[in-house]
Amino acid sequence: MPGTSRLASASPKASVAASSASPTVSVVCVSMSAQALQTTDYPQLSRQIKEWATELGFAACRISRASLPAEAEQGLSDWLAAGYHGSMDYMARHGMMRARPAELVAGTLSVICVRLPYWPGDARPAADQLADGDGAYVSRYALGRDYHKVLRARLQKLADRISAAHGPFGYRAFTDSAPLMEVALAAQSGLGWRGKHTLLLTREAGSYFFLGELLTDLPLPEDPPQDPHCGRCTRCLDACPTGAIVAPFQVDARRCISYLTIEHDGPIPPDLRPLLGNRIYGCDDCQLACPWNRFAEPTTVADFAPRHGLDRARLVELFGWSEDDFRQRMAGSPVLRIGFERWSRNLAVALGNAPASPAVVAALRTRADDPSGLVREHVAWALAQHCRSDSQSA
Repeated sequence: MPGTSRLASASPKASVAASSASPTVSVVCVSMSAQALQTTDYPQLSRQIKEWATELGFAACRISRASLPAEAEQGLSDWLAAGYHGSMDYMARHGMMRARPAELVAGTLSVICVRLPYWPGDARPAADQLADGDGAYVSRYALGRDYHKVLRARLQKLADRISAAHGPFGYRAFTDSAPLMEVALAAQSGLGWRGKHTLLLTREAGSYFFLGELLTDLPLPEDPPQDPHCGRCTRCLDACPTGAIVAPFQVDARRCISYLTIEHDGPIPPDLRPLLGNRIYGCDDCQLACPWNRFAEPTTVADFAPRHGLDRARLVELFGWSEDDFRQRMAGSPVLRIGFERWSRNLAVALGNAPASPAVVAALRTRADDPSGLVREHVAWALAQHCRSDSQSA
């Protein structure tokens, strides 16, 4: 979820955005020879890598060592023990490997961390879409093309540049696609600091960016971390619609709208449904409230521009899509991965929260007998909301 990827880094936040099941880039080259190790000027190579990353469009590049402090493992362990990962069983299944990059990829000595902005400056303003009860809100990171594909391609080009200049080396590239504590590594590298909402923050760009990593066998000098700059601010905690940020640096995914609309494949708890409002895929409220995001620069990546009018979509129109419509129009989008059933479930909840109108009720009734029991349950709930509204206004 940078969200990105918020959930996969949640208390060590573990970021909706969320480690996804997307395939990883795993190009592994031949390791360096002993002679190469002796003759390479690694501080100079590190400087070159950062220059190449900038040329490839990354906003920043820093180097982290391949180990995280004991506090990171303890934080992850405590977060899992509290059950804050919800139904994301894979979070527990991979255990402490998330905090140990060298166990994920044997021979890892350093991690090249990058960030790529995604804020879509030309999109309809988030506040306007959220306030539009008949509109559908999609998290800003998901309005354009699937970021996994965009970052993978750029990380591969960065690895190719390193290989061309330095010679063969061992590496694997990841972006929100492996059991890896990306935010912790990025913070350790000095890319930014972890905010109280658990996302990475920078003074130059806020938090609207994706993270990517190259795990390498290069003994690169590590960069120093940044000091945190959140101070006493709690705007992100105060803004969360469901109270999912239970304490600074602690997110209970079971209450997080990004988790509920993306990762969770079952019924959305009835007490949380009204709190979703018109958010049908993800949530940005903690980021929208953050003062540092006043400095976020619009992305220059054309692939992250809104596609298919998702920044101003209407709930009734989207709910009328067939499964073929969904697959065709969401091809190449991160939204596609939740599937048509969850998409329909989310829309049903949003329609239940929408202002009462004949069009909304008619749309819901067309799917009252949907083949999916999950969809039927949420349609029935939504219709009940409008019946209750009618009885109260009578």
